[in-house]
Amino acid sequence: MSLPGKARLAAVALAVAGLAVTSTSYSWAATTWPGGSAVATADGSDVFGTNLSGLSFQSPSVLWAVQNGPGKAYRLVPDGATWRPDPSGGKTLHYSNGKGEPDAEGVVFTPDGLLAATERDNDNEDDSLLKVLRFDANSSASSLNATSEWDLTSDLPDVDANSGLEGISWIPDTFLTTHGFRDEHTGATYSPGSYPDHGTGLYFVGLEDNGTIYAYALNQSGSGYTRVATITSGFSAVMDLEFEPGTGHLWAACDNSCQGQTKTLDLNAQGKFAVTATYNRPSGMSNLNNEGFAIAPQSTCSSGHKAVVWSDDDNTSKHALRTGTLNCTG
Repeated sequence: MSLPGKARLAAVALAVAGLAVTSTSYSWAATTWPGGSAVATADGSDVFGTNLSGLSFQSPSVLWAVQNGPGKAYRLVPDGATWRPDPSGGKTLHYSNGKGEPDAEGVVFTPDGLLAATERDNDNEDDSLLKVLRFDANSSASSLNATSEWDLTSDLPDVDANSGLEGISWIPDTFLTTHGFRDEHTGATYSPGSYPDHGTGLYFVGLEDNGTIYAYALNQSGSGYTRVATITSGFSAVMDLEFEPGTGHLWAACDNSCQGQTKTLDLNAQGKFAVTATYNRPSGMSNLNNEGFAIAPQSTCSSGHKAVVWSDDDNTSKHALRTGTLNCTG
């Protein structure tokens, strides 16, 4: 469960007072959600309880979710118009040494495996521990130990233990190089060859405390990493990140403290990700504590729309998942 940082509280206070938030980091200007206005529950009654957080599609028929307390990962499969955990149920998560309980806030399925963004060890909940963990998505075990760990704590701002990494996404090198992504580490156009063993793409993580997105090359054969870019999301806090290959948008999602808004970021002429649009939540959805946001693959488009799924940390009305639609172009 997430708590707002000082900057986030300040933005909320201004909004409540009816004052304009003029800083570009806290911009509240938004347009209508670019999809259907209707939203429906997408899980059974009280299946997950509270603290369901990040979401990521593996395929049209597999959706991953992580829970931050207790730290678990769920492989979800269709059940009619809703999603349910597959027969293996929720998988308890641990660090690579088999100990601890990672507070899993974000998740992404990639060619490298299933990766989770975590903000602390729930067994030591007073200390921030900003780690990205990789797990074996094919394991049938009920308990998973991380197969790789990247500890980003020393490279990121000092934050409260409950205001750390919230979202994670992955963008392939092919997209980044085609669109001239700027590598702030080398000061030149991004070249995958500069980072041996990083795989075939970069990882983007969102920090709740300051709403900033950080791009990393993660060494896939060890625990090393290099920060490649630092990106302003336009939010005072980021709850999830989602790359949409069909449009090239990097989506940043905020929760009820931002009225459920989302933003798209795109690569500009300078090779940097910048905010291109801000959207209100669908009119059919209440202002929920949504911490997860996932967009169905482009291959699922039907009549110009594809599904979007949100996860509600509060399990409002005993439902943690809701689904709506998004335009396939935009």
